[in-house]
Amino acid sequence: MLRRRRMARLRCRSLLALYFVLLWQGTTFAGEFPVADKVLIEKAERKLQLIKDGVAFRTFDIALGIRPIGDKEREGDFKTPEGKYILDARNPDSEFFLSIHVSYPNVLDIRSARAKGVDPGGAIMIHGQPNSPSRSEAYYHTQDWTNGCIAVSNSDMIDIWLMTANNTPIEIQP
Repeated sequence: MLRRRRMARLRCRSLLALYFVLLWQGTTFAGEFPVADKVLIEKAERKLQLIKDGVAFRTFDIALGIRPIGDKEREGDFKTPEGKYILDARNPDSEFFLSIHVSYPNVLDIRSARAKGVDPGGAIMIHGQPNSPSRSEAYYHTQDWTNGCIAVSNSDMIDIWLMTANNTPIEIQP
């Protein structure tokens, strides 16, 4: 298992290095990429949009929690939260191909969970595919399969990683 994780990390780092080399050799430099000032998730449409100055400049297909309808209420409900959050941390060594943490739960989520006597949960991320998949590639591209996170393809995850910064607002709509 440890060897698999090392191989997955090496593969992730290699892909990122290759991506940067290709950018450097081309006519577009990494500094010329637009950087989103907002991320919008439309759960019903299964779309993630990167927005700059009020205009979406990139749109990606997404997978959600295995119970995608409705707002996350508690730990273990397999729902993707709805509301306004911040992208507040990055992990290049996660169990998935890169991950960016979403600041769920916010104050409203915590208050709602306390009123119900439940744990709101946490560890909501935007991430790529599993480093050690347990299902076919087709499954991950056609199903909602996460525990409540927002999943994208690995190539899309590289773009999102490069075109967002820490503290970027994210709004997750039904």
